[in-house]
Amino acid sequence: MEPQSASSDPDVPPSTSSSKLGQSNFRRVSRTEENSPYPIPGLAADILHMRVKEGSKIRNLLRFATARMQGEEKDSTGTSLRQVVFTGSGRGVTKTITCVEILKRKVGGLHQVSKLYYKTVNEVWESPQQGAPGITMQRTVPAICILLSKDPLDPQENGYQAPQTQSVLTEDTERRRGLIRPASSPSSQHTAKRACLDDWSVGSP
Repeated sequence: MEPQSASSDPDVPPSTSSSKLGQSNFRRVSRTEENSPYPIPGLAADILHMRVKEGSKIRNLLRFATARMQGEEKDSTGTSLRQVVFTGSGRGVTKTITCVEILKRKVGGLHQVSKLYYKTVNEVWESPQQGAPGITMQRTVPAICILLSKDPLDPQENGYQAPQTQSVLTEDTERRRGLIRPASSPSSQHTAKRACLDDWSVGSP
């Protein structure tokens, strides 16, 4: 039986959220995002696009992106990659930012432009009752698009961040090694962050 729209199902109010459906034993069987143009103007059509999802593995994403940005892999013209764009939506936003921050530490001198926007997501939920119609939901979720570039970007562009200086990178590295402790950060949070980043450093090629 074809799934019904959440807004047309008499048993489910239009404001029903995916979390409420999950509590009602409905099972999400598909989730698709509507295609939308990059919110950053002037991007090349063949730019490396890293789509970060809720279930994506940060280690796998960074291994691929780092290899391309450090010149270990080259494009069809024989030149190393100059730009990469990361996008994520919903629960993938935080993971997208984490990927970008780690890549900036591994590949120095990167210019950055970040844009926040919204995307439309279509979800299909299956009823636990056999033969009962499913529900199709359309939601608007926050999303982020982050461009990293070895080449200079327009500093007047909203969301622009200049490359970190060597002193900032050195201080950050020492902080992660425990040589400098932030005055305002609890030691337990610092230890957890340090362990997470050290784990990535050990496991990375």
